[in-house]
Amino acid sequence: MSASGHDSGSPPSGMISLHVPTSPQARAKRRIATLMEEVELLKQDKATKQRKTTYYVSQGREIRRLVALYTPIEDLIAENDRRCEYEDTSGVSTVEQDRLQRSYVKLVKALPWIHDKIASLDDEESEDMLKKLKRGADSARGDDTGTLKELVASWVNIEFRPTPLISTNDKHHRGFVNDTCVIFRILYCLHLYVADTMRSNVKAGIRDRTTAFIVSENSWPLFMYQNCAADAGNLEHGLMKSKLLVMGLKALFTSPSSASEMDGEGQGTDIIENNRRARRQDQAKVKTCVASIIGMRKVTPRAIAYTACQIRFALSSITSWRNVDGDFDYEIFWTNIVDFFEDAPGPAVRARVNELLEWWTRKVFGRNHRQDLTSDVISRMSVRTLAAQRLAMEDAALDSDS
Repeated sequence: MSASGHDSGSPPSGMISLHVPTSPQARAKRRIATLMEEVELLKQDKATKQRKTTYYVSQGREIRRLVALYTPIEDLIAENDRRCEYEDTSGVSTVEQDRLQRSYVKLVKALPWIHDKIASLDDEESEDMLKKLKRGADSARGDDTGTLKELVASWVNIEFRPTPLISTNDKHHRGFVNDTCVIFRILYCLHLYVADTMRSNVKAGIRDRTTAFIVSENSWPLFMYQNCAADAGNLEHGLMKSKLLVMGLKALFTSPSSASEMDGEGQGTDIIENNRRARRQDQAKVKTCVASIIGMRKVTPRAIAYTACQIRFALSSITSWRNVDGDFDYEIFWTNIVDFFEDAPGPAVRARVNELLEWWTRKVFGRNHRQDLTSDVISRMSVRTLAAQRLAMEDAALDSDS
């Protein structure tokens, strides 16, 4: 048979087609069904990736607030890996490496799943996850910056009544341009050692950034002190206890409205319990506060350091987040605050630090101590004690009968 005798759809010579004729419509429907299944699988894959992205981004929001404001996550992981490879690190770790490791411990506490997750991912997947965590971390920092931009200006206006009032939506007239913000931000030593008649010269020197009046992270800003006043003979007294600092932390971690809920010495309302009760009631939807979302029941040193940096930025005239503002390094400022709490030189200082942190927790979360009811504490309370006494009496009665 000649080649021209073959139908274009016929199999080559020597092959037998075993196909069973079906209608073109049926074949088209099956092809469409197959394509739809493939599209659905692609949609599911996309949805899964989106859920992972949303999860990682949301989890990352804790990092700047509770772990490290500036240090990349990769650096924390690398330091822990270094220590794992060299188990005995005594005498070979620098101060900076010790800080990195403490931050890694905080990271694992904030994100308990991260260690195993990194171990299960390949390099590309791990890098992608870390990028999403960073996106969430930076997003939370930006949101908090926006929250305090107006609030801090409002609090300063109410507390100090400057003339003119500080604009709540414009930062160009804050910082050293405004006398009120200068009072907050000048170094405690300048504030203490100059007479009232000389303060205008001090302010002018700070604004002109002269060498005699350098404002840097090496001196505690007055807004960190209770009543914005420092004692040259005891610089620890009142430090980290300012009303502005407490209000800022409450605004970021509980709610902006809770920031004003301070009574005299400032015993905080139990905002988390109130939030939980409101959700249980069949009322309008209540927004869950940051502290509830992350399970934060006690104020931590890094939360205080984070808040202090945010407040300092809100008081400044710079409009975009950066590490350095003039001569003031925010990263070192954050480290100074963390070291104040976490690097105590001895038991006496550590006891004062613990007392200060208890004061902070009372200010922010009220006097509820249910989180401190450990099994050991409960075992010493009367209900357990009575149960043990009754059991002992029952055993004694059985022994006497036998």
